[in-house]
Amino acid sequence: MRVITTSTVPAYAARRRRKCRPAADARGRRDPDHGRRQKEATVTLPVETTALTKRYGEIAAVEDLNLSVPAGEVYGFLGPNGAGKTTTLRMLLGLIRPTAGRVRLLGAEPGPASLARVGALIEGPAFYPYLSGRANLRVLADHAGVRRTRVDAVLDVVSLTDRAKDRYATYSLGMKQRLGLAAALLKDPELVVLDEPTNGLDPAGMADMRVTLRKLAASGCTVLLSSHLLAEVEQICDRVGVLDHGRLVTETTVEDLRAGGALRVVADPLPNAREHLGRLFGPSRIRLDGTALELDVNPEQAGRVNAELVGAGFVVTELRWHEPDLEQTFFALTGGNPGAA
Repeated sequence: MRVITTSTVPAYAARRRRKCRPAADARGRRDPDHGRRQKEATVTLPVETTALTKRYGEIAAVEDLNLSVPAGEVYGFLGPNGAGKTTTLRMLLGLIRPTAGRVRLLGAEPGPASLARVGALIEGPAFYPYLSGRANLRVLADHAGVRRTRVDAVLDVVSLTDRAKDRYATYSLGMKQRLGLAAALLKDPELVVLDEPTNGLDPAGMADMRVTLRKLAASGCTVLLSSHLLAEVEQICDRVGVLDHGRLVTETTVEDLRAGGALRVVADPLPNAREHLGRLFGPSRIRLDGTALELDVNPEQAGRVNAELVGAGFVVTELRWHEPDLEQTFFALTGGNPGAA
């Protein structure tokens, strides 16, 4: 386990509250430029890469990667196994050196100062099996120079307080993952980087991790996680970057990635219905999808489509708005198929 420890979420939230107070001088007069300076300070991206590249001989693991992770969001780094996700995270954390390009964490080059504000869990967590969860965290806290009072705080964040006295060897896989996350939170990070945090978890473990990560984001912490599990990214993340063969295919919000729905129509006879709707809306806005038509129109036009078809004598058996899910969009972007994932 590679853990870069940082500190507890409540303390970070307190710092944010202090920064939101109106600035004043020694006489209590408000600084008129404080709001402008505060706004300028908040535009720094927690993670930013420029033309980041990593090559192993002739093989490009990551190629010309330009990544931008906004503050206070859960960002999903999505891609199939071998796409270059873990390699990218290792470069962000200074664990491997890029072949070319630049990395900035919290507005600075990766180094002791910036990494002290980052918590990370790369690869599976590994602790002393004969020690309790609390004792394991105390060992890490002592090594990192963190007060032991932080241990109970992070155990509460990951909902392990009730099992803190139990030996690590008795923990389920999901509990082990959450303890690894707790270790990464010891120094109250502003940014948390996680490599496949839900990998291997059962549905209950995934749900627990999802709640914990959303709790972190709500407190003001930025979370960057890699995953090949499309459904989990769709439920956890605010924004995604899709990586394929070391290249960033797209970077957008989950909502925008799912956008582009269509009105699905099944009518008899279908070829004639397609021709009829083509005259109304234009042939380029109608696609044949198996035994149905997909119309590139607004959902509000469903009533008009139905009326036009029924009025022309067609039998309409299905008329509904179809919104593609993240999985469909992912395979369209990467040129893959569900069986290859």
